Amino acid sequence: MTALLEVKDLQVRVDDREILHGLTMTVNGGEVHAIMGPNGSGKSTLSHVIAGKPGYEVTGGEILFKGEDLLEMEPDERAAKGVFLAFQYPVEIPGVTTMNFLRTAVNAQRKARGEDEYLVPDFLRKVREVAASLNIPMDMLKRGVNVGFSGGEKKRNEVLQMALFQPSLCILDEMDSGLDIDALRVAADGVNALRSPDRAMVVITHYQRLLNYIVPDVVHVMSQGRVVKSGGKELALELEATGYAQYEEVAA
Repeated sequence: MTALLEVKDLQVRVDDREILHGLTMTVNGGEVHAIMGPNGSGKSTLSHVIAGKPGYEVTGGEILFKGEDLLEMEPDERAAKGVFLAFQYPVEIPGVTTMNFLRTAVNAQRKARGEDEYLVPDFLRKVREVAASLNIPMDMLKRGVNVGFSGGEKKRNEVLQMALFQPSLCILDEMDSGLDIDALRVAADGVNALRSPDRAMVVITHYQRLLNYIVPDVVHVMSQGRVVKSGGKELALELEATGYAQYEEVAA
């Protein structure tokens, strides 16, 4: 298998406090990796650093994406290369329709890759086709980005973005946050529809229940800024039963 994402001995500080202390993990194409751990273990920090969110100081280690140094790229370059982050709390953008937002974002990525930009009629056809395959109503796309959306609608919107952008690496930061079971199932079905041999997913979650719907190939336990154990999907069930205390001792 080809390594899509390689995180090697990553050390990250935020406001003079070290959050990641030498984190290492490898994600191959076609795999789904789940990252679990208690609050404050550095899970979201890892996702933000991979995506290029400002405010994080990398003090050591490296992140390679398809063999290239991801830390040398601006956030928009990372997106054009195929990195996608689904936020725990997607932001609202009043005054910008979801359809306009999607077309602008997709065309920006196509331009960065040297591809032709979509004309409006072509993009409309593309969105209708993709939205129908994910059971997303078109009237949702006429509304402001995430404005007045329920938690489930926000997640479906992000799944639609993933389907349109076709990223190689999808990072889902606590996508189950605030969702009821029905909304979670809809969002998970959309994610599962995007699984493919050349795409990898990193699913960050506190709870095993999400992994009933998005079944991982590998589960990593994070504690105090590093990966302290990795295993198969059964590791998530073990965590549900025993909690994280034993791993906090390992990290210490």
